[in-house]
Amino acid sequence: MDDGQEGRTMLELIAGVLIVLWVLGLATSTTMGGLIHVLLVIAAVVVLLRVIGGRKVV
Repeated sequence: MDDGQEGRTMLELIAGVLIVLWVLGLATSTTMGGLIHVLLVIAAVVVLLRVIGGRKVV
């Protein structure tokens, strides 16, 4: 596995964890739900920046 694939796998894992936490926040309707939404938006922005940038991070 090359470094690019390893970084992508890590990013997918983090995004998956954030999505699960977001769903839990929606299901429990606690004040943590707002924080989960903010984290999800940050994760989406990071993914978009990586896709748009297309540069390999060292």
